[in-house]
Amino acid sequence: MTGFAAGPLDGRAEVTDSFGDTVVDVAPGDWIELLTHVRDGLGYAFFDWLTGVDEPPDAFQVVAHVYNPDTRERLLLRTAVPRDDPRLPSAVGVYRGADWHERETYEMFGVIFEGHPNLVPLLLPDGFEGHPLRKDFILAARVAKQWPGAKEPGESGHGAPSRRKTLPPGVPADWGSPDA
Repeated sequence: MTGFAAGPLDGRAEVTDSFGDTVVDVAPGDWIELLTHVRDGLGYAFFDWLTGVDEPPDAFQVVAHVYNPDTRERLLLRTAVPRDDPRLPSAVGVYRGADWHERETYEMFGVIFEGHPNLVPLLLPDGFEGHPLRKDFILAARVAKQWPGAKEPGESGHGAPSRRKTLPPGVPADWGSPDA
């Protein structure tokens, strides 16, 4: 693995390799220290992106991607926040570019970035309820309005008979049949 020396995080950071990328995992309490260490101590000055990953049933992963322009190396930095209280210190004080990404992650996953200068909705319409990138988010619109995509085999009057109708992914079984 290249590009990461734990330094002040020795013993608190787990460094692994994933498909050729160096991945560094820390506890939420070490998040800001990790970001500061890779920026100031290791030269990862370029912040690329930050997002959430839903890991049911217990946690959300918060993942950041940073880049060292001198060595042309990249790191994936990760931490896990509990699903029942997803809070993490804001990275905006370390990387200004994290602002937009934290707002999106807050809106789509419900992760609260404490200390963020303007943690308000970014993409969804006013009054939208819920966090649509969570795996438990119900896709009610898939039941309320027929999917506009291609027809099922046999529905066009040509070809094989129609398959058994099933509910779209993300729709609970007790929401009725797809033909209702």
